[in-house]
Amino acid sequence: MGPVPEEHQRESETVASNGANESGAAVTGTPQREAKHVSGTAVSGLAKRYASALYSYAGDSGDLDGVIARIEALGRLIDESADLRSLLGSPLVDVNRARDAVLAVLDRQGFTRIERNFVGTVANNRRLGSLRSIISAFAVLVAEKRGEAVAVVESAHELTEVQEHQLRASLIEAGYGNVRIEKHVDPSLLGGLVVRIGTRLYDTSLKSRLQRLQYAMKGAA
Repeated sequence: MGPVPEEHQRESETVASNGANESGAAVTGTPQREAKHVSGTAVSGLAKRYASALYSYAGDSGDLDGVIARIEALGRLIDESADLRSLLGSPLVDVNRARDAVLAVLDRQGFTRIERNFVGTVANNRRLGSLRSIISAFAVLVAEKRGEAVAVVESAHELTEVQEHQLRASLIEAGYGNVRIEKHVDPSLLGGLVVRIGTRLYDTSLKSRLQRLQYAMKGAA
């Protein structure tokens, strides 16, 4: 995979907030205002560009379905491994060492040349910290190509089977009966969920509520 073209990399990402009541799997109440950019793994312009390049590359390879399945597996691998997330997000690790370490993991897990080339390109462009976001953007793109709706769900910890069932029930109740759930672990949220469906954002994360409390305290000072 050749270098992915990069535009200026300062995407203006804003943290939207609302007054959600509970930090759990439920998605209730009125969604926040529509937003083009949200923080974390919600799909940024940068992630979309890499995802689009990967989709084209996978299509040209003649193994699109296989690549889709393996990229989904890579996302799960990142979510399940705190060490891997730490490696991807650390600014202290040399780029070449980080790339080689991640590629070694891919080799051990049986990923193919296509995934290796993709991750190598991301690493060479110093974007390993955005790898999980790119994978989420890829999942959204795949869902769009298939005519599916997708809910990008960020949580501080991996959702249990019960929590995922509750989340799906809440989405159905909110009118999203036929939606694909793309899960992502973001420990910085501390608790609760951030759910994005299209341009609608539901934020019940503890991080967001603490930020709102901080702003309120500053305003009262």
